[in-house]
Amino acid sequence: MYLQYYTYKLDDWIYTDQYTKEKLCSHFEVKTLKGYGIENSSEIILAAGAGIHYLADAEHSKLQHLNAISRIAEDKYVWLDRFSIRNLELVHSPNDDAKTLLDIMDATVSPMGARMMKKWILLPLIKIQEINERLDNVTHLIKDYELNNDVRTELKKMGDIERMIAKVPSGKISPREIVQLKKALQSIVPIKDAFAKSDCKSLQKLAEQLNPCPVLIEKLDNELENDAPTLLGKGKTIADGVSKELDEYRNIATSGKDFLLDIQHREIENTGISSLKIGFNNVFGYYLEVRNVHKNKVPETWIRKQTLTSAERYITEELKEYEQKILSAQDKISGLESVLFNEIVQFLHDYILAIQLNANLIAQIDCLLSFAETAEKNNYNRPEVNDSLVLDIKGGRHPVIEKQLPIEETYVPNNTYLDTDTQQIIMITGPNMSGKSAVLRQTALIVLMAQMGSYVPAEKAEIGFVDKIFTRVGASDNISSGESTFMVEMNETANIVNNISDRSLILLDEIGRGTSTYDGISIAWSIAEYLHNHQKFHPKTLFATHYHELNELADKYTRIKNFNIATKEVGNKVIFLRKLVEGGSKHSFGIHVAKIAGMPKEIVMRANELLKQLETKHIDDGLDKKVKQIPAAYQLSIFGAEPDPEMETLKQELETIEINRLTPVEALMKLNELLNIVKK
Repeated sequence: MYLQYYTYKLDDWIYTDQYTKEKLCSHFEVKTLKGYGIENSSEIILAAGAGIHYLADAEHSKLQHLNAISRIAEDKYVWLDRFSIRNLELVHSPNDDAKTLLDIMDATVSPMGARMMKKWILLPLIKIQEINERLDNVTHLIKDYELNNDVRTELKKMGDIERMIAKVPSGKISPREIVQLKKALQSIVPIKDAFAKSDCKSLQKLAEQLNPCPVLIEKLDNELENDAPTLLGKGKTIADGVSKELDEYRNIATSGKDFLLDIQHREIENTGISSLKIGFNNVFGYYLEVRNVHKNKVPETWIRKQTLTSAERYITEELKEYEQKILSAQDKISGLESVLFNEIVQFLHDYILAIQLNANLIAQIDCLLSFAETAEKNNYNRPEVNDSLVLDIKGGRHPVIEKQLPIEETYVPNNTYLDTDTQQIIMITGPNMSGKSAVLRQTALIVLMAQMGSYVPAEKAEIGFVDKIFTRVGASDNISSGESTFMVEMNETANIVNNISDRSLILLDEIGRGTSTYDGISIAWSIAEYLHNHQKFHPKTLFATHYHELNELADKYTRIKNFNIATKEVGNKVIFLRKLVEGGSKHSFGIHVAKIAGMPKEIVMRANELLKQLETKHIDDGLDKKVKQIPAAYQLSIFGAEPDPEMETLKQELETIEINRLTPVEALMKLNELLNIVKK
C-alpha cells in the first residue's frame, strides 16, 4: 500500500525513462498478475521503482540483500482490513496497558521469530494443506518434549541473523556480529539433525531446507577471533596464522614489553640509578624517569624532556627508534586487519540468500515452538479446518480475556454454530456488560488462530475456512478528517457489505447506535436483511444489538436465529451468567450498569422513573406491518402533559390546506414540506 502511494509521488523520470524500467526489471523478477487486474508488469515495476527511489534518496545504495518483491496474494491469506485488525486488538490496542492477541501468543525466543509471529497473526492462511502442515508440526512438538526443549535451547543462541546479514552489502556488519553469525550457523546443525530424525514429514521438510553453510563456518572459525571486538581496530579481530605479515607485526607489538625491560635493566647497571623507570605518555612517548637524588648520575647522551617536582624525565635515541617501530607496527596491524576483514565481508556476499532462507526457516520453527508452548500452557486443542461452510465451536473461550481474569474467577465458555443454510445470522441480545462483545471477538480470534496453524481455546472446533474476517465494534471518531463517530461506523460497515463473500465471517456490534433510535433500528434491520437476502453470498454473521426489535427478524427469515446472554435477577440485583442461550432478550439493564459504575443515587432513581414512563407510553413501531403507526416520539412528551410543538405545527399546517385549489405540483411541494416537519 505504501509503495503504491509513493509511486504516484515519483518524479516524471520514473514513468518515462525506459532505461530505468529495464533496470528495475533486471533487478527484480516481476510477473504478470492478471488475476489482480494487472495485464502487464508496468504497475508492479513502478511500485518497485518507488521503493528503490526512496532508498536512493535516503542514501541506501547497496541493496544486494533485497532479492525479491512479491505481492500479498488474496488467494493465500485471509483478508483482514485495518478496521478489523484494530477492533480485534491483534497486535496493538488503543487502550493503555491492554493485552493483545500477540502478547498472549508470542512465546518466541528469537528476534526473527517475534517478527514472523506478528506476520502470521496478520496474515492467516487460506489453503487447508498449509494450515494442516503447521498443525501437524505443532502436534508433534507438543508430544516430543525433548525435541521441543533441545531446539528451543539452540534458538536462544541465534541472535538476529536476519538483520545481521542485511548489513553485509553496506559493509556495516561488525566483527562481533560475524562471530555471532558463525555461532548461529553452528546451532543450525543440531536443529537440522533433530528434525531430520523426527517422524513428522513437515518437520523433515524444514530440515531439508536448512543450510548450515559448512564452508563459511570453517572459514570464519579459522580466520576470525572468537572474542572479536564490536568495532574494528578496538581489539584483535583476525586470528593468528591467517597472514604471516600480520603475525610479524603483532610479534613486534607484543614483544616490546620485554625489550623495554631489557633496556631498563641495562641502564640501571650502567648508571647505578636503582630507581630508574621506563614509562609512556601521549606527549613524549616512551621516557626514562630519574628521581632528583640521582640526577647527577644521568649520562650526557640522555635528552631531558620534562621536569617534575621530585623527578626528571629523559629520552634516548634507542627509545625513540623502538617507539617508532612499535607505533608503525600498530598502524600496520590495523591496516592489515581492515583489509583481511573486508575480504571476509566480501566472502559473505555469496551467502546472503542462504542465510536469509535460514533466518526465515528459523523464524517459522520459533513460531511453531511458540504455538506448542502456548497450547500446552493455556489448554488449547487442535481445530479441524476443512472446506465446508460450517463454523462449529464447542466450549470456545476468549484467549486474551481469560488470561486477565482474577485467579479465583474462571472464563465461561460458549458454543457457536454458523452455516450458510440453516443458521447464517445470529442476533445476540442481552444486558450491557454481559459478554456479547466477548462472544463476537472470541469467535473471530478462534477462527483466526486456527487458520494461522495454531491450537485454539476451545474444547472442539470445526472450521470451514474463511477468506475474509470483518469486524465492526466499538465507537471512535476521526475528527481530523471531519468524520463523526457515526460516520466512521458507517464507513466501516459500508466496507463490509461491499466486500462480502460466501466464506466471510462478519461481526457486527451495536450497528446504528450513533444516531437516533429509529434511524439506528432501520439501518440495523436493513443490513441484516441485506446479508440474509443477498443474491450471491450468504456470509456467516454474528450481530450483537440492544435493539430488541430486531428479534422479529427471526420470525421473517429462516436463516436468522435469536440468541441472548443469560442473566439472573435476584431481588434488585442482576447476575450476569455469561452464557449464550437460544432466544431473544428484552432487557439491557443499562441503568443497573450505571449504578455499578458509581453513578449518583439520585441519577439512578430518576432514570428508573423515566424508564417506567417510557415503557408505559411505548407504542410498537410495527416495522413488519404494511401500515405503520405513529411512533411514540410523536405522541405526548414523556416528561409532561404538554403536546409536542412539532405535532402542533403539523396540525396547523394540515388545517390550513385547501385541497381543491392545489395543482398536482403544489400538492407534491406541500407534501414534501409536511414530511420535513415530521422528520424533525
